[in-house]
Amino acid sequence: MSDSGLTHCLAQWKAHNDDLFLFAYGSLIWRPDFAFSNANAARVQGYHRALRMRSLTHRGCHELPGLVLALLSGGSCRGLVYRVPRAEGEAVLRTVWAREMVNDAYQPRWLSCTTTANGIQRALSFTLSRRSPHCAALPGDGELLHILRHARGGYGSTLDYLANTVKSLRAHGIHDLALERQWHLAAQHGLIQLSVR
Repeated sequence: MSDSGLTHCLAQWKAHNDDLFLFAYGSLIWRPDFAFSNANAARVQGYHRALRMRSLTHRGCHELPGLVLALLSGGSCRGLVYRVPRAEGEAVLRTVWAREMVNDAYQPRWLSCTTTANGIQRALSFTLSRRSPHCAALPGDGELLHILRHARGGYGSTLDYLANTVKSLRAHGIHDLALERQWHLAAQHGLIQLSVR
C-alpha cells in the first residue's frame, strides 16, 4: 500500500492547493521530526486515542510485540494540528509517511478537526481498523504490565512511549483518562515515578 497510498494521499492534498495540515495524537506531539509554521489544539469527533496497535519493530519485537497508539473509531480525541507551509508539504508528508507507514498498518485519513484558533480544519492523520491484524485486543492489567515491563524495540520500550505521551499531553493541557489510568497502573507496580503532575 505504501507507494500507491502515498501517491494517492499526495494527490488528495495537492488538489486543495493549500498548506499541509497534520493531526497529531501520540508520538508526533512529542517528537514531530519536521518543521511546521504553527501548532493548534484540536479535537476530532468519531475517533479516540488507544494504546492498541501492535509494534513489532519500534516498541516491541515479534517475540514480544509492544503497543503504540492509534486512532480507533468511536468517541473523540484531543491533539494538535500542525500547519506545514505548502512549499515544504510534500517533503514533510513523505517523511511522516515513511515513519508511520513502516508496516502499512495504519489507514491514513483526512479528518475534520475543530481547532481552537482556526475553526474546522481538514488534516491528515493515521487511523487503525478494528479488523486489522495489527489491532490488539484491549489488554487486561496483567498483560499490559507484562508489555510495559518487557516490550522493547528499535525506538525504545512501550513504557517509555507511554510515559513520553502522557507527559506531552499534560504539557498541552490534555488529560487522556485511559492513558492516565495506564500510567497510574505502571506507577502502582513500581515501573515509573509519579513525578509529573
